[in-house]
Amino acid sequence: MQRYLCIHGHFYQPPRENAWLEKIEIQPSAFPYHDWNERITRECYYPNAFSRVLNDEGKIIDIVDNYAKVSFNFGPTLLSWMEQHAPVTYQAILDSDKQSVQNFGGHGSAMAQVYNHMIMPLANTRDKETQIIWGIEDFKARFGRDPEGMWLGEAAVDTETLDLMTKHGIKFTLLAPRQAARFRKIGTESWTEGIDSNKHYQYKLPSGRKITLYFYDGERSQGVAFKGVLQNGKRFAEDLMTGFRGQYDNEFMHVATDGESYGHHHKNGDMALAYCLRYIEENNLAKITNYAEYLALHEPTHEVQIHENSSWSCVHGVERWRSNCGCHTGGEAHWNQKWRAPLRNALDNARETMIEIYENSMKDYCNDPWAVRNEYIKLVMKRSKTNLQKFLAKHINKELNSKETTHVMRLLEMQRNAMLMYTSCGWFFNDISGIETLQVLQYACRAIQLGESESAYKFEEQFIEDLSGAQSNVPEHGTGKDIYLKHIKPFMLSLTQVGMHYAVASIFADRPESLTVLNYDCKSIFFDRKSAGMQKLAFGTTVVNSKVTTSTKEFSFVVLYLGQHHIIGGTSKRLSTKEFKPISDALCEAFDASNIARVLVIIQKNFKAHTFSFFGMFRDEQMKLVDQYLSQSEELAYDSMRKIYDRNYNILNVMRQTGLQIPTTLRQNISNVINIEFKELFTNGNFSLQKMDELVDEVKKWNIALDRELLDAKINDKLDEMFERFLVDHARFDLLTDILNTIKLYKKVDLHPLLVNLQNNVFNLSKELLSGTKSPIDGNSRILDLLEQIASEINIDLSSMKRQLATR
Repeated sequence: MQRYLCIHGHFYQPPRENAWLEKIEIQPSAFPYHDWNERITRECYYPNAFSRVLNDEGKIIDIVDNYAKVSFNFGPTLLSWMEQHAPVTYQAILDSDKQSVQNFGGHGSAMAQVYNHMIMPLANTRDKETQIIWGIEDFKARFGRDPEGMWLGEAAVDTETLDLMTKHGIKFTLLAPRQAARFRKIGTESWTEGIDSNKHYQYKLPSGRKITLYFYDGERSQGVAFKGVLQNGKRFAEDLMTGFRGQYDNEFMHVATDGESYGHHHKNGDMALAYCLRYIEENNLAKITNYAEYLALHEPTHEVQIHENSSWSCVHGVERWRSNCGCHTGGEAHWNQKWRAPLRNALDNARETMIEIYENSMKDYCNDPWAVRNEYIKLVMKRSKTNLQKFLAKHINKELNSKETTHVMRLLEMQRNAMLMYTSCGWFFNDISGIETLQVLQYACRAIQLGESESAYKFEEQFIEDLSGAQSNVPEHGTGKDIYLKHIKPFMLSLTQVGMHYAVASIFADRPESLTVLNYDCKSIFFDRKSAGMQKLAFGTTVVNSKVTTSTKEFSFVVLYLGQHHIIGGTSKRLSTKEFKPISDALCEAFDASNIARVLVIIQKNFKAHTFSFFGMFRDEQMKLVDQYLSQSEELAYDSMRKIYDRNYNILNVMRQTGLQIPTTLRQNISNVINIEFKELFTNGNFSLQKMDELVDEVKKWNIALDRELLDAKINDKLDEMFERFLVDHARFDLLTDILNTIKLYKKVDLHPLLVNLQNNVFNLSKELLSGTKSPIDGNSRILDLLEQIASEINIDLSSMKRQLATR
């Protein structure tokens, strides 16, 4: 009797990009990482592509790809971020699907997902279809094949959504057991209430089509997500085996959770998964499979009826996303979620207006505006002038001038943001003031901005009024209206504001005449820059062009930098050369004379269309400016500390040896100097083992408390760089020797870098050389000897690999 097992991970993060910049701004709550996508990638997405299998002594005996052996889906918006910011992980995921095709009889493990995690039963029919089409097209472009299955946001389901999925070729989806109403054997009359998760089911649709539904094992899925099963890989495997009841031939057992369980929610959860899969396979406990392979091997013998408008994370159906149903993730005992209904109502009303704007405006350019929107994803995925021209030629029934092109693109962007504003996370948590809700309000603001700019409709005021009914649980936040006016509206960007950021960037850029500011190109028609010590002055006329909407704006500007965070600037309409000449002459004359008061008067008089300062800059740009300034101050501070260190070193050393109390400030000064020099050792391009050895001795001598988090990261980067250089030039045995000695030295001061990349590289190169899959290298035996020594130091046991290869 064959038993089949499938483990599914739903890997997803809400889109976090600034709606105008298409970039995630720094998120302090994700420290020490830039943002939560980066943090969760490091904790979960990357480790699952290169997961460790440990022996009883805790040594690494294998590095495996979990994705290739499980079923998974990734949110398209997350993958689009990953493609740019985590390319190694991104490519590993794509490669994993290709490997799973080999593992599972030609059926890949990756499933598609509706595009931006919209709650489908609450969407209108057009949005449902677009979400499905965009999810499929994104999947095909990334994975190079048609998807067989599709994940629904929050597994929220209704019959219309399932029918639309089958219309576009989707064969199956995955639901929670409580979403099933009843089931029966095909061809029989009697229904059984509930569901048997060890089967898969046929669901008949109004169109006459059919879709296969899987309902995961709820108890064992809960164990993975919430009950500590991932603390031990063997325990995980044994728990999964209890899901088989031995009542059927070809019995199927499967679990589904957020993929983030495997490493983010549960530390080292990826390793528990890797061990579990290995344990099951080595002991022939079940055949590991995925949903597509199992469906190809076994047609459903039973049919099912579902609970309409149900989901996997709300016992009340889909009420979590439109009412005060009681589901939440914490907060004070007296808090409620009454804000959800007015938030959705405000968005629905705005959406209806945007539908009118879109249909009325697009009918002049095409026969089917909604078909154009469905196809727009192909341009979203790869924005370029060539693709834009092809897209317009295919879908627009007339030749467009530049103004008309921008009009069409802004309408399509309005629709894209109108869907993003329904991303489910906006309702999921405790309060309307949460960052997830602020994100959907930002998308709404961007959509309304575009809608109002491309039509005579003025509907933001009504939207704001609708939000006034959404009361925050935090009294000082007020209502949704207050939150929108305080946290969203002031940060709405125009092309002129983007140009302001270009103006600031131009002060410090090497080639300021032409810069890219995130998803905008900025190019100066005229530009000049002057410096006087720390102070800088820049002025000119610039063209800002949006890569997304093709919108263009020309304007003139001046910006004055006075040091630290003091920036003063302004813009005006584009000035002609004749108009700008007397102004620029006056600016230069005043600046050269160090008459800053006069410079300010000129700015206030001639550039008052928009004024700007440090506080209006993008957060990442603020950090760049502050870091640039503080780096100079840090150098000065270090010089001072080093002089004190050198002047007092000998007497302090005598005090240390004789047991005299060293003044606290001087002891702290020693600690500061050694920490700075340790950091500089790994970042200044002059790495020296001799210097590291000296610093290690100093750390131990003075009992220094090192900045471990920072130094672990810097050492990690340095070791990766050294090994990459060795891979380029295998004659550089000295690099392997330096790596080995660096590891031995940092261990003396109890540092613990992650070493994930180094472990991967050492393990894989050792395997290639030992198995003969890599061409022989000069000095092969010497390389293997050094690799084995490094492996031993970084917790890798190559002996089991050697034994396995010897038996082949």
